[in-house]
Amino acid sequence: MYNVLFKRLPGNEEIELPSKMSELAAGFDLRAAVSEPITLVPGERKLIPTGFAMAMPGELEAQIRPRSGLAFKHGITCLNTPGTIDADYRGEVKVLLVNLGQEPFTIERGERIAQMVFQVVPAVTVQEADELPDTVRGTGGFGHTGV
Repeated sequence: MYNVLFKRLPGNEEIELPSKMSELAAGFDLRAAVSEPITLVPGERKLIPTGFAMAMPGELEAQIRPRSGLAFKHGITCLNTPGTIDADYRGEVKVLLVNLGQEPFTIERGERIAQMVFQVVPAVTVQEADELPDTVRGTGGFGHTGV
């Protein structure tokens, strides 16, 4: 079990902190802490505040991901997804949303806009090598296994 601390930022006392919408949900829903409604026209992107900052153990990262309902119904998704929040970041969590739909979409204060999933980050050591071990795949990439 990992403890993650959430701090509400001033002026956002009524905005719900990240929460799971079902018992077995992987993601914590994030809500918009906009001061007034924001409309995203098709093709437009904006950084949406959530009204909180957090502190998590160094073994974790938080990934910001789209909400499937917003993506399916309105074409609203996250750019740079999944976006990573590093354990040493202490600023306000914000979500980079884009409207890939055909209609303008208005984001209201308190609306669920994305989800945050916590992942364990493995300890990795980088080592330089003159040669790499061979594999069946070799250097094949980008579509080399078919369409």
